[in-house]
Amino acid sequence: MKKIAESELVLNPDGSVYHLKLKPENIADYVIVVGDQGRVESISKNFSKVEFKIQNREFVTHTGFYKGKRITALSTGIGTDNIDIVLNELDAAVNIDLNKRIPLKKHRKLNIIRLGTSGALQKDIPVDSFVASSFGMGFDGLLHFYKDAPKVNDFKMSKAFIKHAKWEKHLNQPYSVAASPELLNGIAHDLIKGVTATASGFYAPQGRILRLDTQVNDINSIMTTFKHNGHRITNFEMETSALYGLGQMLGHNTLTICTIVANRLQKKFSKDYKKSVEKMIKLTLDRIVEL
Repeated sequence: MKKIAESELVLNPDGSVYHLKLKPENIADYVIVVGDQGRVESISKNFSKVEFKIQNREFVTHTGFYKGKRITALSTGIGTDNIDIVLNELDAAVNIDLNKRIPLKKHRKLNIIRLGTSGALQKDIPVDSFVASSFGMGFDGLLHFYKDAPKVNDFKMSKAFIKHAKWEKHLNQPYSVAASPELLNGIAHDLIKGVTATASGFYAPQGRILRLDTQVNDINSIMTTFKHNGHRITNFEMETSALYGLGQMLGHNTLTICTIVANRLQKKFSKDYKKSVEKMIKLTLDRIVEL
């Protein structure tokens, strides 16, 4: 088996993966990922014991125990580019022999659950409710750089959206990836579900206009009116499509649950979204224990 070069699998002097500074023993089988660094402590404060903590740049990791279940909480920062780093390095840490620089024969499967905040794209989704992503629809282009992307892309859904939106060819072509049924059914069985649109930015890619006009006119309306085989686009955020795509290609279970902090159609924003996020964290922790 070919050894992975030092320039491709970059390690720190202590043998940990480059950005996350993690070794395999630091990572639990259940990993909760969040964008906000401060939200890691919001998770780990519920642990009966925190056995490991580390921070490098925006990547903060706490691993500990909640009701006897070992769980890792990890901040990713914002965007699919950061998810690219986090998913590849988590997988490298647990599925590559970091000393020999070759993939391990026995594959370790992680259960990676993203807890985020998001804006609703349907009028009937209340602010402060929780939405589980049955699919992630990516407008970022990341997955197109991976050879196995066609294997995880739901082409029927992607093509249906392209047709519905009259999507221009010079824009990144949308791709659609399903959540892991095991986590969707086990953790989010009674939550609102829908397709989560993953944008490549916060402003124009999500239809916001400050001083620059958008290229895609009325993108929110395009999202809201899309329907395919009983699925509809429920919310906008910036990480899920990459999480689902890379997770599937690497053989890990993935799920996103978001607290709805704003309803883009109602023009409403949560009066206390932090309280709702705390409820989402507690709900998720309790359901991980039940799995």
